[in-house]
Amino acid sequence: MRFDHLSYAAGPDGLAATAERLSAQLGAPFVDGGFHPRFGTRNRVLPLTGGHYLEVVEVLDHPAADKMAFGQAVRERSLKGGGWLGWVVAVDDIAPIERRLERPARAGNRQLPDGTRLEWLQIGVNDLRSDPQLPFFIQWLSEPALHPSRAGGAGENGTGPKVQLLGLEVAGDPDRIDDWLGGRTDPVLSDVRIDWIDTDGTEPGIVAAHFDTPDGTVRI
Repeated sequence: MRFDHLSYAAGPDGLAATAERLSAQLGAPFVDGGFHPRFGTRNRVLPLTGGHYLEVVEVLDHPAADKMAFGQAVRERSLKGGGWLGWVVAVDDIAPIERRLERPARAGNRQLPDGTRLEWLQIGVNDLRSDPQLPFFIQWLSEPALHPSRAGGAGENGTGPKVQLLGLEVAGDPDRIDDWLGGRTDPVLSDVRIDWIDTDGTEPGIVAAHFDTPDGTVRI
């Protein structure tokens, strides 16, 4: 179980403009991530060091977006003006999570611009919708070389600008997160600092993320 990625919902200016704005702040380019046919969404991806990545995601005028939890979650956040949608934890085997939550994971896939198909299983998006401090879980089925942290030849071993996720500010309850992760909070977040913010008067969820960029530390 390990920290995998952050999701950011596009604002009213759309996917391209939102990604360009974040790119200007972080000093590194996003790449076209393609289309999620099962969810009715599409994204742009910024590979980060440490095997992490940041995605900006936009809901499409597509029937799947009205039926699937992820498309609904993106639409709900975008209608609020966009911003941090949530964080995602990767597992090697999602079956224990399915047993604990007593429901099956959903299959997901993304069609990359070059035609490559990226595949995974995920669970917990509806829990994120009801309690935005909670991460959802993903098990990658595609080979590690296709992980989005390596998109476009960027990320840890790429030649482009290096951006590292340093930490998150999360409005929430660390005990609730620890219970949700099955008591695994410390190892999951060993390379990402979490500053917990009291939810009194604040909607639970990600308040901000801190990045080390070519131009110094940036808070978004």
